[in-house]
Amino acid sequence: MERAVLVGVMLPNQRKEQIQEYLDELAFLADTAGAQTQIRFIQSLLHPDPRTFINKGKAEEIKNYVREHKIDLVIFDDTLSPSQTRNLESLFNTQEIDDHKCKVLDRNGLILDIFAKRAKTAQAKTQVELAQLQYLLPRLTGMWTHLQKQKGGIGMKGPGEKELETDRRLIRTRISKLKDELKHIDRQNITRRRHRTAITRIALVGYTNAGKSTLMNVLTKANVFAENKLFATLDTTVRKVVWEQIPFLISDTVGFIRKLPHQLVECFKSTLDEVREADMLLHVIDISHPQYQEHIRVVQQTLAEIGAGNKYTLQVFNKIDVIQNEMTLTHLQESYIGKENSPSVFISAHEKINIDLLRQKIITFGRNLRQT
Repeated sequence: MERAVLVGVMLPNQRKEQIQEYLDELAFLADTAGAQTQIRFIQSLLHPDPRTFINKGKAEEIKNYVREHKIDLVIFDDTLSPSQTRNLESLFNTQEIDDHKCKVLDRNGLILDIFAKRAKTAQAKTQVELAQLQYLLPRLTGMWTHLQKQKGGIGMKGPGEKELETDRRLIRTRISKLKDELKHIDRQNITRRRHRTAITRIALVGYTNAGKSTLMNVLTKANVFAENKLFATLDTTVRKVVWEQIPFLISDTVGFIRKLPHQLVECFKSTLDEVREADMLLHVIDISHPQYQEHIRVVQQTLAEIGAGNKYTLQVFNKIDVIQNEMTLTHLQESYIGKENSPSVFISAHEKINIDLLRQKIITFGRNLRQT
């Protein structure tokens, strides 16, 4: 398992507790990717340094820790520019000890790595590969360690630079091919969805690890992979159920997350068509998470970005069995949480609490939709 350190920057409008919570999520992402977090570094800045994102003193402090403990990964909770990544890697890898090399990764790169490991179907693999190549292209120079001894300048263009340009052309060609493949897949999906017009379509959405796949299994008796990891499933699963003689198609989609890389949002648009074309959204929320309100905001913002912000949405507060100060279902429904997020229902997918009420709300929606 790779050893990692996490780096967060606190800007003037942020609190240290908030940054710690962000780094908690980053640590969960690192664990999901297979890295073990050793320590966290936080720096207060008016604005990020254009060369190394953090200032020189903090960069030196991290470098010393990296060398002393032979750290494999330094992961930043923010997006780094290609030049910032190269500058940091150059700093952390000067005077290498025992040929040990440390990689610098930003949040986007980490999420893309997780997506690459989790993709199973041909569509998901194509989407992730396209996102990775779009992310990699401007960073290609920093990936070529064998070019470090090549000298630039007029009359000094070496074979390494030619190889780099060749790879850039190959990547651009591959990106174009993947885009064509996704267009073809998208056309197939559109044709498939046209045959579903007579059936009420329900899409499960929510922050990653909110319990969507577990709820999908409970509602449809499907065997959808569910795990206490971020992005446990990437592929959209669609199942048909019939309740009180009303047919429904229920789809489980990829989870959302704070600062979701724009490359992924673009590449997964065809997958997210299940959300855009749904009649009803079930927004699954992990009410046991201390940041559940921010998770709601992130999901609502992402839905607006993909053109699904005005869909009829039922807020499904999940994992009520985990709440320490237990409240009755009636108290939860009548609380400010329930009233501010109406229409809502409080459930536990894992313990199958209040599932009948949720099912009845879906049936009522489907019946009303058929009568309009």
